[in-house]
Amino acid sequence: MSLARTGSILNLHRSAPLAACALAALAFALGAAGASAQQAATPASTFEPVVGQQGKDVIWVPTTPMILERMLRMAQVTPRDIVVDLGSGDGRIAIAAAKDFGARARGLEYNPDMVALSKREAIKAGVADRVTFEEADIFKADFSNATVVTMYLLPNLNRDLRPIILKMKPGTRVASHQFDMGEWEADEQCDLAGRQCFFWIVPAQVGGTWKIKSGAAEYEVALKQTFQKVTGLVNVANGKSSLREPMLRADHLRFSLVDDKGVQHDFDGRVSGTSLKGTMRTGARSVPFEATRTGD
Repeated sequence: MSLARTGSILNLHRSAPLAACALAALAFALGAAGASAQQAATPASTFEPVVGQQGKDVIWVPTTPMILERMLRMAQVTPRDIVVDLGSGDGRIAIAAAKDFGARARGLEYNPDMVALSKREAIKAGVADRVTFEEADIFKADFSNATVVTMYLLPNLNRDLRPIILKMKPGTRVASHQFDMGEWEADEQCDLAGRQCFFWIVPAQVGGTWKIKSGAAEYEVALKQTFQKVTGLVNVANGKSSLREPMLRADHLRFSLVDDKGVQHDFDGRVSGTSLKGTMRTGARSVPFEATRTGD
């Protein structure tokens, strides 16, 4: 997978293992010069990438089969998914998503030689009907229809992509090789032989004041959100009380509150824009509720 659009391969996140730095530096030293010469002399139809070759701003280091498979399994890719690989390099992740998981896939890559190579590899793998590759800038391309996003980029690129990804449909799954997204903590992380994988689920935007109605009962709840983490307060007599166990996963929101009579009510609903609908359970009794966000 290609490392795309950054200023320097040495601009690594402080949390990245030293092995990653060593690998990148070694690949650059050994491969960049040879790769440049090869690209100058090799016809496009026989182009073969070299580890460490210089890209637009960085070098190319491929994702190993073991990491590739784990990323797609963490994202629980199925034939119903649209997988978009950002900085797709030689196309191996997008091709694997189609060949091994049955998904439709799309690779976005800046290097036209890599794009041509990826298309040839998709034909060889028998998945050219389910995979497309495009010469593109990942910050300008529209990949908002993806249900799964994969990437092997550098920390500063991940952070720059974060606002774009957070605007995607709640529930979109994101898998990254080696590097995290800064303050947006991963929902899951794994270590395979010293190489890291990170996984996130795009959360719905729920911060703000919500007016809840369930039958004759009404509540006002103020939610604060930091990525997928939520806290909240509910208005009670002469003050406010914190919510119990608020949880947000994709568009699924749950929390509990204790009313002025000391009765606990458990809310379980789905968010759609400024609307929240679901079930309120009080003891053994469950009734529907609706809520509207009225302010930030």
